[in-house]
Amino acid sequence: MANAVRWCGVWLIALLTCPAIAQQPAEAQSDESIAAKADEYCRAQVAVNHFSGSVLVAKGDQVMFAKGYGMANVEHEVPNTPQTKFRLGSITKQFTAMAILTLQEQGKLSVDDLVSKHVEGCPESWKDVTIHHLLTHTSGIPSFTSLPGYPTSMPLPSSPAKTLDRVRDMPLEFAPGEKFVYSNSGYVLLGQIIEKVSGKPYEKFLPEVIFEPLGMKDTGYDFPAPIIPHRAAGYRRIGDQFANAAYLDMTIPHAAGALYSTVEDLHRWSVALDEGKLISSGAYEKMYTPAKGSYAYGWIIDEQFGHKRIGHGGGINGFSTYIGRMPDEKLCLVVLSNVEGAPSGSVAGGLAAIAIGEKYDLPKERKFIAVDGQVLDSLVGEYELRPGFVLTITRDGERLMGKATGQGKLELRAESETQFYVNEADAQVTFVKDDEGKVTKLILRQGGRETEGKRGK
Repeated sequence: MANAVRWCGVWLIALLTCPAIAQQPAEAQSDESIAAKADEYCRAQVAVNHFSGSVLVAKGDQVMFAKGYGMANVEHEVPNTPQTKFRLGSITKQFTAMAILTLQEQGKLSVDDLVSKHVEGCPESWKDVTIHHLLTHTSGIPSFTSLPGYPTSMPLPSSPAKTLDRVRDMPLEFAPGEKFVYSNSGYVLLGQIIEKVSGKPYEKFLPEVIFEPLGMKDTGYDFPAPIIPHRAAGYRRIGDQFANAAYLDMTIPHAAGALYSTVEDLHRWSVALDEGKLISSGAYEKMYTPAKGSYAYGWIIDEQFGHKRIGHGGGINGFSTYIGRMPDEKLCLVVLSNVEGAPSGSVAGGLAAIAIGEKYDLPKERKFIAVDGQVLDSLVGEYELRPGFVLTITRDGERLMGKATGQGKLELRAESETQFYVNEADAQVTFVKDDEGKVTKLILRQGGRETEGKRGK
């Protein structure tokens, strides 16, 4: 089945706005000014990128801007609103991490426990894997969503145990703790641990310890059978047209990506985190401490415009999502789209710039060109963006393709012989040549920052 989505942020690097008409940062802004600029920016995203979804910008518990764009249901012409419920994809992982830490606070497990202590029948290859490794994607367990047969299995119901059977007999990709490679298998395994230790199904334990205490009445497990008011339908784009997304049985993503929510409920979640509710300060410190690279417990910790950012994206059949928090400013940005591959992280990046008075760009239409095959061949290679995270550039006929470590291939479309654009990631890739005309590195512009990747083999 085509268009399988891997439930993770594209290239797992924070997403950026399209380069276009530069706007000057304001010295001081009222909430009304921020809201006006945010609406102008989102309307430009609708016009250029066909954005469909809901957005929210808040400072502390005060919402500065919240609005829906496009349709929650195209067939019935139902518009998106701040109350529309969207499938979250991998934003689910931060709630799974919170559930694990809650169980630790209750004295029922430790993140340093071996997985085999809580899950029967673990293969010998998992003997050194801990809960901490699962939380930080450093377990080495292959992600079942990256297996060749995954697209054909998407419509079929699968319990967590059955899902994990797909990778149980596979060797680890590396020794536990050695490196970071995104693994949905690890978070499904965490869901299995939550159910075993709590004695309750995942979809019942999370409301009890998180959603209900925080008043998150519009958040839950996205099973298809129940009637869920204001639930958005999920779509994919074919050119400028929308089509229904490929079906995914929601027993499969489980603790790795099965929740739904609204921008308003995710703001409630962010406020609760800022206020230190649910778990102890020491547990929060653990949650926000990266292991390898920038990945902590269900959150990516990095910077944007020199400000600390705690965020995570999600991509799943029919949906693209992002939540970003700048704790020092008590700023919360939520973008939920019901179109897979939508630049939700990019939209959040633009809204963050507006909210803190940084320079930002309005999207613009792009013009692409055909590039000679010999030129494409000269760009092929491996470019290391950070230790253990490589962007591999290959040629597929007349197309240039990019594949980040542990993720799927995306097309790089040429704007010149050295500058390319990745639509799904809303990112620019510029190849840099030395004095002899040989490509030695690339620069990835994405997520409010530039990342240099030196060329290897």
